[in-house]
Amino acid sequence: MNEIVAGFTTALELIISLDPEVIDTAIRSMTISLTATFFATLFAIPIGSVITFSEFHGKKALINLIQTLYALPTVLVGLFVFLLISRAGPLGFMRLLFTPEGMVIAQMILILPILIGLTISALKGVDSTILDTLRSLGATRYQFMKSVVREARYAIMAAVVLGFGRAISEVGAAIMIGGNIRGHTRVLTTAISLETSMGNIALSLALGIILLGIALVINLMLAYVQNR
Repeated sequence: MNEIVAGFTTALELIISLDPEVIDTAIRSMTISLTATFFATLFAIPIGSVITFSEFHGKKALINLIQTLYALPTVLVGLFVFLLISRAGPLGFMRLLFTPEGMVIAQMILILPILIGLTISALKGVDSTILDTLRSLGATRYQFMKSVVREARYAIMAAVVLGFGRAISEVGAAIMIGGNIRGHTRVLTTAISLETSMGNIALSLALGIILLGIALVINLMLAYVQNR
C-alpha cells in the first residue's frame, strides 16, 4: 500500500515539476503511437470498406482470421519486424532497427487487424434503410462507401481510440525493435519495465499513472467529439 501511495506522490511530483526525461519519454510515446494509429487508420478504413461491401469466396474465413489477429502477441510482431528490418533482412538497407520509425511499423502491424475488424463491424451496423436509399439514388461504389463510412464515423472513431490504446500500451515489440535506448527510443512502457527490473517500484507506478492519464485524456477527447 505504501508503494502505491508513493507511486501517486512521485507521479504528481514528476508532472508538476515537468521532469524533462519523463516529459520527453511521454511525448515520444504519444508521437510514435499516434503516428502508427494514423497510418494504420489510412489502410484500415479502405480495406475494411472493400471487405464489407464486396462478395468473394472465403470472405467469412478472412474476417475470422482478422478477428483472430486481435490477440496477435506483441513479441511475435516484434520478431517479424526485427527479421524484416534487421541488417540481414529485406529492408535492412533502410536502417530502421532501433529507431522510432521501426517502432511505428511494428505498432502499425499490431493494431491493423483491430482497426480493420472493428471497421467492418461498424459498417455492418449501419441501418439497412440508409444502404437501400443510397442504392436507389444510384450512388457509385465510391460514393456508397464514402457515405456509409460517414454514417459509421463515431463507431470507427472509437475503434481508432482502441487501436491507439493497444499501440501505446504494448511493450514487447517496443523493446525488440526500439531497444529501449534512453533519449531515443525509450517510451513509457519500456521505461516501466526497466524501472521495475531495477526495483524502482514507485517510479514505475508513477510512469504507469502517467500512461493511464494519457489514455484517459484521449478517451475524454473522443467523448467530447461524439457529444458535439
